[in-house]
Amino acid sequence: MPAPRPLSVFIGDDFTGASDTLATWARSGARAKLFLDPAEAERASGDLDVIGIATELRGLPAERIRARMPDIAAPVARLKPRYVHYKVCSTFDSGPDTGSIGAAVSELERALDPELTLVLGGQPSLRRYCLFGNLFAGAADGQVYRIDRHPVMRRHPITPMTEADLAVHLAAQGLEGLVSVPFTGIAAGPDALHALLDQARQQDSRRLLLDAASAADIRVIGQALKRLSGYRPVLLIGASSVAEALGSSASGLMPGITAPAAGAPSGPCLVVAGSRSAVTEAQVDAATLFDKFPLLPGMLNEPERLEALVECVSTGLAEGRNVLAHTLPGTDYRMDASALTARLVDFVAAVLARAPCGRLGVAGGDTSSAICQKLGFSALEFASDLDPGVGLCIGHHSDPALDHMELMLKGGQMGRPDLLDRFARGSGK
Repeated sequence: MPAPRPLSVFIGDDFTGASDTLATWARSGARAKLFLDPAEAERASGDLDVIGIATELRGLPAERIRARMPDIAAPVARLKPRYVHYKVCSTFDSGPDTGSIGAAVSELERALDPELTLVLGGQPSLRRYCLFGNLFAGAADGQVYRIDRHPVMRRHPITPMTEADLAVHLAAQGLEGLVSVPFTGIAAGPDALHALLDQARQQDSRRLLLDAASAADIRVIGQALKRLSGYRPVLLIGASSVAEALGSSASGLMPGITAPAAGAPSGPCLVVAGSRSAVTEAQVDAATLFDKFPLLPGMLNEPERLEALVECVSTGLAEGRNVLAHTLPGTDYRMDASALTARLVDFVAAVLARAPCGRLGVAGGDTSSAICQKLGFSALEFASDLDPGVGLCIGHHSDPALDHMELMLKGGQMGRPDLLDRFARGSGK
């Protein structure tokens, strides 16, 4: 007897976003699990409503994304989900050469032949809004900015956002022909939106860009998607707002299982902050429950100094102290972002090879992805919420020393100032 068809498969272009989508589905009552290996995801699919696949595509050149995607898409196609969600950052930061959303989606379309390709432009729950196809995002100062004028995202070190019109932004990456469905049309309700989507899939215009300016828009989109029926999947591109929409309208989900409980920390806490955003900088400054180690350029560039740092951090963990190692915003590390990430990954692997830790926190999407892959986790399950956009997960690993480690993988822009201390205490409050 064939395995049940999952409702949705989501492919996270980095680990922080993938863990947030996992948390969003878990809150809706879905049986959901996040895998690092697409083949393992296919093998373990039988008792799951929602299957996640975490990748590091956001940090890769476009040609490597195109080369990787067939190995990801093939097992997804065999699972025959009703929806396939390519999970991207809520700020859509990407480019034609790095983290190309267009390259990934084009390959998914080739492999899946979807009924429709829909870009969901906003996530109001995280103060990301899409109006008439233009993306806006809240900032740490409490203001909302058009994304190309956002104080952080317009200066992103790898993929600065210089275009707010998402159709123009994605067309530059090869995802052309997006037809805008403004929030004024979505406000007409799920019947009208369903009729529009149904008409689009019967015509040549199968790529649509949906606005999202409010939680009500997300609910309407979910209700309209639920009414679409077909053998081929619907391909959705967006942040965790896609899971919010589908989860709010889904019926027939298996009874949600109890998430692995996250109680008092089982050992000391290690946090590595690779993000150099102002939000993460404020969290590092506010942390009081850690021995702090600023990662100076010389430490990461000179093997002897790096070895000494590993020894100090390992000793602190072995003695039961929480440790926070962090990069310094505005500092010239004399290497590009990918090389800096690689040094941080090697640092974490060396520390954990010497000293156990109960909880591992990583700030920064690319850093999170690389560290989880280096450490060899096979899957993640959601445990509890820490902040909007930040969840606590339980890692599964073949090594008993790492199995069931509690993980916080957060994007640079996510979390309140006291997040790191709450993570160390084992409390989301």
